[in-house]
Amino acid sequence: MSQSNGQAKLGGRVGIVGTGHRARLYTNAIAARPSSQLVALCDLNEERMKYHNELLKKLGQPEAKMYPAADFEKMLKDEKLDVLVVTTVDATHDQYIVPALYAGIRVLTEKPMTTCVQLRTPGLLPLKEDRKTLGPDVEKCKRILKAVDETKVLFNYRYNPAHWKVEELVAAGKIGNVKSVHFEWLLDTVHGADYFRRWHRYKDRSGGLMVHKSSHHFDLVNFWINAKPKEVFGMGSLAFYGAENGKKSGWAKDYYRARDSKEAETDPFAIHLGDQPDLKALYHDAEHVDNYHRDMNVFADDITIEDDMSVLVKYSNGATMTYHLTAYSPWEGYRVMINGDKGRLELEVVESAFRLPKNKGGSADGAVHGEKALPNEGHQKIILHPLWETPQEVPYEIGKGGHGGGDDRMLDQIFGPRPGMVEKDSAVARLGANQVDGALAMAVGLAANESFKTGKLVKIDELLGVVL
Repeated sequence: MSQSNGQAKLGGRVGIVGTGHRARLYTNAIAARPSSQLVALCDLNEERMKYHNELLKKLGQPEAKMYPAADFEKMLKDEKLDVLVVTTVDATHDQYIVPALYAGIRVLTEKPMTTCVQLRTPGLLPLKEDRKTLGPDVEKCKRILKAVDETKVLFNYRYNPAHWKVEELVAAGKIGNVKSVHFEWLLDTVHGADYFRRWHRYKDRSGGLMVHKSSHHFDLVNFWINAKPKEVFGMGSLAFYGAENGKKSGWAKDYYRARDSKEAETDPFAIHLGDQPDLKALYHDAEHVDNYHRDMNVFADDITIEDDMSVLVKYSNGATMTYHLTAYSPWEGYRVMINGDKGRLELEVVESAFRLPKNKGGSADGAVHGEKALPNEGHQKIILHPLWETPQEVPYEIGKGGHGGGDDRMLDQIFGPRPGMVEKDSAVARLGANQVDGALAMAVGLAANESFKTGKLVKIDELLGVVL
């Protein structure tokens, strides 16, 4: 995707569909690059589109034309877009990707490409009784794969320099042929809890953390060991959040949402949207339009996703991976161990060593993950353990900013550097992802969800009905 690899940057007339918090990354990035112009916004909520236009004005850019979601295809036709950025609810991604591709527009989509989960109930949120009975809809995946020659799927963790270094060491044969991987990811009680306050807590909207969050991690393993996942077995549960668990642990407080709740004022798991200007404008002041509540109680009785998940994966090269995701840890970060026939490689990253509670009226800065480094940053290191040699700590660049510096590097390689800046590049040639990479990362999570439900081993090719 970088110029050094001979691939052109995206640019020209750009539209964004889905104007929530994550879309701010792209509004800022596009406004900072003269080769791109943000000309159209599309969303269910006019107030959130207005927020992005105010942001454009502050950045010295003209306002973008606003389209309601029902007029999405009219936007494609009228605006003559070169690029569409998709940052909508995960389960709807295919509804926007496919028409844009058939219109000849380049598509840049947030992960996952889609959830492969049937969305049965119209409106912002499905009925409660539907949330527990939804099954996979692999036709969404097939629609995208059929429509596209090249979709750009954002895996910003590929652009973290620590992850480049792991790929370089494995590709250089430093541990020989890869035999197994152990990968543990910990989300803390701020970042992890946030998935249980918002629409991600409903599996029909997000696919659960196996699809929405872990696709980051599954893609990294595919990238590092240069192999395709083939078989998956998993076990997952709602072990910490939810009404019943909250009562058992003693953490639960009695409220539906934090806004106007006395109980929530001292709940460390609550988010207070009015305490942070951007969250206030995007959600607190906009909810009257679509009734979307961004600050729901994490110990409610309608949560349908898991918070504690174990997965076993077998790859095309014979290697296996054991993976565990915990969404209620006191610290945030991850550990990766890759074993080969010539040694072992270990990566440990402590993104945030601890979190302290914040009550209502304090700053909500850092309450939403992804825009910058987390507070209370800990250590990170890569250790190479060759067989019959002393271990070596491997030096590498430590990235700063959102997703370990991955966001800025990814945007440079997609849109080009900001004026006066030099592109942050890498010696790794495989950073860019396409529709097959997106499908493979998502497929592990989809297969894990199926295994959670059936208790059986799932073969990815059989589940998708295609060989990727």
